[in-house]
Amino acid sequence: MRLEPVANPSTLRRAGLPAVALLATIAVASGLAAVAGADPLATLGLIVKGAVGSKFAALETLNRATPLIFTGLAVAVAFRARLWNIGAEAQLYAGAIVTVLLGTGAVGGPLVLPLMAVAAMAAGAVVLLGPVALKTRFGVDEVVTTLLFNFIMLLLVSYLLEGPLKDPMGMGWPKSAPLAKEARLPRIVDGLRLHWGFGLALIASVAVWVIERRTALGYEMRAVGLNPRAARFAGIPVDGVLVKTALLSGGLAALAGFSEVAGLKGHLTLDLSPGFGYTGIIVAMLALLNPLAVVPAALFVAGVFVGADSMSRAAGVPTYIADMLLATSLLFMVLAILLIRFRVVRG
Repeated sequence: MRLEPVANPSTLRRAGLPAVALLATIAVASGLAAVAGADPLATLGLIVKGAVGSKFAALETLNRATPLIFTGLAVAVAFRARLWNIGAEAQLYAGAIVTVLLGTGAVGGPLVLPLMAVAAMAAGAVVLLGPVALKTRFGVDEVVTTLLFNFIMLLLVSYLLEGPLKDPMGMGWPKSAPLAKEARLPRIVDGLRLHWGFGLALIASVAVWVIERRTALGYEMRAVGLNPRAARFAGIPVDGVLVKTALLSGGLAALAGFSEVAGLKGHLTLDLSPGFGYTGIIVAMLALLNPLAVVPAALFVAGVFVGADSMSRAAGVPTYIADMLLATSLLFMVLAILLIRFRVVRG
């Protein structure tokens, strides 16, 4: 058996195979629930109810989806240009650090939020520029360098929270001082935690789609992603495109840190992100690297996490079923992407 390229995949093939992948994921999740001793259909129903069954649950799902949209966009942008950014977690924390530095009194006035957002994006971009420089100049694998930056950034955050950024009024807890009131993103719904970071994430999704589909940079990114050698032969500055891609990807991931600190937490902690950077890879792959599809993919992933928490309490099923659900969905989606581009031929 061998794989044969499909020159022009049909619309049915492009849409049908991902749908089959999601159905297969649901089937696996149902089997896991049955093994755990629960009714599969009831368990899936509890996940849906826990994610969107009430106003509070739906808003919490939107809240959880906000950083996933940013990290999903960051990964999708980078992967589109064949820049394997595994370091969205580090870029997220870089944005969070800068947000705290500026939001605890360094700047003020009506422009404090835009300044914090721009500075956070710049910090995230700088973090990704290092691995890209090593890749373009010395051929160092960016998968390794971006992954290692995640651990470096966590150690840096730990040092800052035990030293320069530690809240003197925090009773010894490793957290930063709280942001000033004017440095907080306002709530979309009064009394609930959903903030305008979600609106910013939606705007970012549309903006990235416009960049990819309506600008010369987007064309160059797609060309480099499809075939770097052919792009270079056609006169496209591949290294320059990778640098621009890194600026955009790192900045988007850093906005996740900005939104979590300025919109939700109000201060920096070491557990600010429960893996949003890594989960962004799942979101981007589920979206097939489409910026607009990142939003529903992030909502799906967020719904699984929020719903699984509620389901675990109601049905007595471990919340690890959510991790299994996301892992299998990623594997099936990768297989679907492969079968969209190639067909299996005997002989």
